[in-house]
This record gives sequence, C-alpha cells and structure tokens, in this order.
Amino acid sequence: MPDNNPDPESFADLFNDDTVAIKQLSPGEKITATVVEVSPDSIFLDIGEKSEGFLDRKELEDETGAVTVSHGDTLEVYFLSTNRNEMLFTTKIGSGAASRAHLEEAHRSGIPLEGHVEKEIKGGFEVTIAGKVRAFCPYSQMDLKRVSNPESHVGRHMLFKITQFSEGGRNIVLSRRIILEEERQEKREQLQEQLREGMTVQGQITSIKDFGAFVDVGGIEGLIPISEIGWSRTEKVSDILSEGQDVEVVILKLDWENERFSFSLKQALPDPWPDIAQKFPVGSFHTGKVVRLAKFGAFVTLAPGIDGLIHISKLAGGRRINHPREVVEEGQPVDVKIEAVDAEEKRISLSLAGETAEEETADKEADMREFLHRQDKPDSGGGLGTLGEMLKRKLQEKEQK
Repeated sequence: MPDNNPDPESFADLFNDDTVAIKQLSPGEKITATVVEVSPDSIFLDIGEKSEGFLDRKELEDETGAVTVSHGDTLEVYFLSTNRNEMLFTTKIGSGAASRAHLEEAHRSGIPLEGHVEKEIKGGFEVTIAGKVRAFCPYSQMDLKRVSNPESHVGRHMLFKITQFSEGGRNIVLSRRIILEEERQEKREQLQEQLREGMTVQGQITSIKDFGAFVDVGGIEGLIPISEIGWSRTEKVSDILSEGQDVEVVILKLDWENERFSFSLKQALPDPWPDIAQKFPVGSFHTGKVVRLAKFGAFVTLAPGIDGLIHISKLAGGRRINHPREVVEEGQPVDVKIEAVDAEEKRISLSLAGETAEEETADKEADMREFLHRQDKPDSGGGLGTLGEMLKRKLQEKEQK
C-alpha cells in the first residue's frame, strides 16, 4: 500500500538527493530495513542513516497477488548490488532468472534462494534454481531427519542455501537443512524467553518408544516418560498415543544447556482422584478390567485413570495360590468390592465380589453352627446370654477383624 501520509521530506526526494550519502554495504550483507512505500513493481526500504533501497514486490506477494507488507513493517533483507545509486535488496533469490554472479554471491553470503524439486536422482534430488539452473541436494540435506519418503518432496517449491558453487556454476550443491536449522534456532530462542516449567503447551507426538513418547512443542523436542502418559498405569505407549497426534502437555523440566526437555501428558488431564471416595465408596460393588498381574496381586481399572489392587490373599477365597494368574487373567472383566480408599496415596484396595459373597455366606453359616452347638449345651454359670446378645457379640468380633 502506498504511504498516505508521506513525510515532509519524501522518499523520492531523498532518493534523488545527491547530497545524501549512500550507505556502504557488501553484497550478501543481511540487514533490517523498514518499508516506506509499496509501488506496483517495487517495495522501497529505509535502511537507516538516510539510505534507501528497494526489492521486487513479487517477493512479498501472496498467492492472490496481494502484497503482504505495509508502511512501517520491518524486514530482514540481503543486499545484492547497486545500480545508478539504487540499492537492490532481496529476501531470497527467486525462481525467476538470476545471473550467475548473483548465485555465486548467494553462495558466498548465505543468501537463501527458491528452488523447485524436479525429481529424485542417485544420492538425492535434482533441483531447478534461478529459472533453468540445475542443482543437486543430497538426501542428508533435504530435511532435519532422514528422508523416508523421497517422493513427497518432488514437485515442491522450497528454500535452499548453496553449499558448493564450482565450475563457473555448473556444479551447484544445495542444502535445505541449513534453512530448517536456522529456523529452529530462531524458534528456540523465542521459546526460551516464553516457556516456563509448569506451563501447559500444545505439542505434537514425533515418535513412540517403549519408555515414553517424544513430543515437539513448537521448536523443541522432549520426552513424555511412560509414567507421565496417564493417570492409569501405561503398559504400551502405542495403545494410547500415535505419531503426528496433537496433545496438550505440562512442562516438567527445561534444560536448555543440555537440550533436555521433559513433559507430562497426565498432568494436563483432569485429576480423577479428588472425589474418589464419593465415586467409589467403601463397600460398594463395581465392574472393572484386569490390566496387570503381579506376584502380589491383580491391578484392575475401574474408570479412566483409576486403578485398584486385589491382593493375592483376596483372590482365592482363603485357599493358597502362588500367582494371581491361577484365578484371573489380563483383559478379564471382574466384579469387585471396594475394601479401602486412600485418596492421598491414590490407592484403592479391592476384593473379588464373588469371593466376598462366599466368605460372608461362610461366616453366617459358621455363626449359625456355633449358635446351634451352644444351644445344645446346658447353661453354665456365666451363661451365654440371650440370642440377641450373642449375635451382637459376633458382630462386634467381625468389626474388630
């Protein structure tokens, strides 16, 4: 957009004023410039110290042809050359025709240039730059990670830097990886200012391991340990997460010096334990699923994030067993009774509902047999008391167990 409020000393006047000293720059030098005017063909820049320059408007047009900057915006630009006191800048060397001199300068100065990936060839890709100039990009320089699907890169326009320019430009080697590493470093510096431990951030799962999952949070990659995947015990990470999945995580640790970052998926989820006593009161019955067997008992999932333990002593109705697998198996649905709840330690003790019922029936039968046996005996000096007193005494004995 043209500047609707030009300064008293207009850009054009300054540009034509022979008394204004042209700022001395070396080809390829990178500077920060301010947009002062946008014309149909060019974007005019203030580069400081009353020096000006311009770049091709097409560099900053979107797909519809609309320019993406306006008066007052700042840009990172590279100096190309001076022609009749006019200083030409670029944000990148485009796909249009460019002189060999510009390509050589791009190599010396690290100026990015746009290329079109034509096809896969031995060892990498053939890339067309500056109109019809052919160049080569090795597999190792196409991405930050190993290229596993080369076909996905063919036909795309990308930014590269020239890492080798020889034989008068007949042998040109490119790297896209350098561009990506620079972008990642810039993001890291921004994130270092923004992120703090304890913050909740958005991320994307990049890989799955036996010990956890790696997640990228906008420029840095860190680990979600398997213990931080969920409130329930996680046996297999791939059952819960997958590569490319978007997640919300809490930052556990930021070690910028050693580039070690850890996150928690669990802590970004609602804690299911605060009202656990109301959801699973002692004495209530529920249906769960056996998720893990240990020598000392069976773990049962009652609800997402809520696991309880049936101790081995509660699995066989009083008979001795060597391992819980003699009674239950992983994946098996079971009916259980809540024996005890410890919300602070996040522990629930369970018993099998069937075994509990059998034990209670056995207790009642034993009480009745004892009562009938005592009824057959003559009353001793102390006496057994009334039936109600005896039942009350038995009830008290059970409560004390």
